[in-house]
Amino acid sequence: MSHVTEIPGRPTVVLVHGAFADGSSWNGVIGRLQARDIAVTAPAVPLRGLSEDSAYIAGVLAQLKGPVIAVGHSYAGAVVSNAAHASNVVGLVFVAAFVTEAGELLGQVTPTSKDSVLMPALVPHEYRTPAGDTSVEFVVDPRKFHDAFAADLPAQTAAVMAASQRPVADRAFSDAATAPAWRDRPSWAVIGTGDRAAGADLTRSMAQRAGATITEVVASHVVMVSQPDAVTEVIMQAIEATSAVGVG
Repeated sequence: MSHVTEIPGRPTVVLVHGAFADGSSWNGVIGRLQARDIAVTAPAVPLRGLSEDSAYIAGVLAQLKGPVIAVGHSYAGAVVSNAAHASNVVGLVFVAAFVTEAGELLGQVTPTSKDSVLMPALVPHEYRTPAGDTSVEFVVDPRKFHDAFAADLPAQTAAVMAASQRPVADRAFSDAATAPAWRDRPSWAVIGTGDRAAGADLTRSMAQRAGATITEVVASHVVMVSQPDAVTEVIMQAIEATSAVGVG
């Protein structure tokens, strides 16, 4: 976990990246939060399955002192929903994210989006586990990455992101979500109206189900890259709304 210098009286922001990405996807938001003297960290998610990833992020959150705002992009919305039960987590922000309910499988809910073109763009590869057997992971076809993932970014930028993407294990889609942290914490959501990866229709309906305060932004799935100011403002709303919340 990255070293974080907590600032007394204000929540630390934990930015959790999604599938096919890493912490650098938050760089624009990180810089803007740091300019406002907000403590922030963007841990690396293993991307080995929803259960494993959630356990890892739960450990990150539990080790932080003081109040925490947990922010999840895309697949990490499910991770945060599973993981953010530590008593110091005072609010959640979902960015173009899956906001899961207990028992849901992403492999079942993602095909229900009429806006998404991601599933046909995924390419499976085998990888070897520590036990010596093989399992399956997915990447986004680089030829389809721009359209499906980052249509509002320059083609050259999307090509770099496609080349450096991190694969996600198939267990991200087959592990069942657990009881969601949003049931007993306030939440906010940013919807990219042009999201063709998670699907704007699905992320919107999930955020509505969770009772999140919703902000819609004209953007692709990577709204935090193309519209970092808008995403930062929503995170600041969560910070201001929860700064007076005590941590048990």
